[in-house]
Amino acid sequence: MTTAATADTAAATAVVVEAPGVHRLAPHTPRDPGPGEALVAVHAVGICGSDREVYQGNRPEGYVRYPLTPGHEWSGTVRRTGAGVPGGLVGRKVVGEGFRNCQVCDRCHAGETTLCTSGYEETGFTLPGAMAATLTLPARLLHVLPEDADLTAAALLEPAACVAAAALKANARPGERVAVVGTGTLGMFAVQFLRAASPAELLVVGTRRDREALSRRFGATDFRTRDQDLPAGFDVVVETAGSADAARTAAALLRRGGRLVLTGIPAPGAEGLDPTGLVVRQLEVHTVFGAPPDAWAHTVRVFAAGLLDPLPLVTHELPLTEFTQAIDLVGAGDPKVGKVLLRP
Repeated sequence: MTTAATADTAAATAVVVEAPGVHRLAPHTPRDPGPGEALVAVHAVGICGSDREVYQGNRPEGYVRYPLTPGHEWSGTVRRTGAGVPGGLVGRKVVGEGFRNCQVCDRCHAGETTLCTSGYEETGFTLPGAMAATLTLPARLLHVLPEDADLTAAALLEPAACVAAAALKANARPGERVAVVGTGTLGMFAVQFLRAASPAELLVVGTRRDREALSRRFGATDFRTRDQDLPAGFDVVVETAGSADAARTAAALLRRGGRLVLTGIPAPGAEGLDPTGLVVRQLEVHTVFGAPPDAWAHTVRVFAAGLLDPLPLVTHELPLTEFTQAIDLVGAGDPKVGKVLLRP
């Protein structure tokens, strides 16, 4: 159920999800940054399906900790820094990584921070997130943006970084035939990243014909729905739709020896890809869960160069006090609803 706010909404500056389906709007007191930390004034925070999972209570066990202030997609400006952090960060526009890696295990030393062996901790899921006026976090997680960066657009750089991780694993080369399966936020970012690699062909496959114009605007050379005849022989396919059917469609598009990157997370119990087909066709399969530092750095570079345009994906901007409405919009299945942002 959805509870009524228990605090005066005029003074409420943070969303707190007490338990699945139960939230309140609460006054927020900024936490002073400790050694190695920075305090960021939040400009905007995005909502994705995982935030809806947090609110509904169907996020996998171990990947959420209540009570919780959600918010892992955000942008903001550094207001204060703690000891050991360069003072030059104050006043800079930033975005930040969510995974709180240990920095000392073998995976962290290899740069694979999303595979940290010390256990899962992430901003907005197990630690306080950005659905508040400010966010205090380790300064090492921050990525500095250009001074003229649009912070509303930058609020989408977290999902973009996840797609950047996929693009780096796909290693698309100029002149290759590439495809994207899925036309949501991740799919549209995948089109932009892959377009920057100068492919000979860039196919987008989805379930919604209304996404064709946006796909072509971002660089697609062809658009098909999954019920149409689909070409094959692609060198690279990135799947972003999050269903077993989409994964199978993506694999079927590839040539023998092609490269497949899966970024979507199907519902539990979904039947996977045929291992015989993977082996016989010698497909190279990669998966992505979150974004390591190199993907974040790549995203910020591409964004700063003007090769990534998140703003057309934003359809709604609401005040933080409209958290429930924002969650409902994300889950409504309305084709007119794209990325929903909250403004603290």
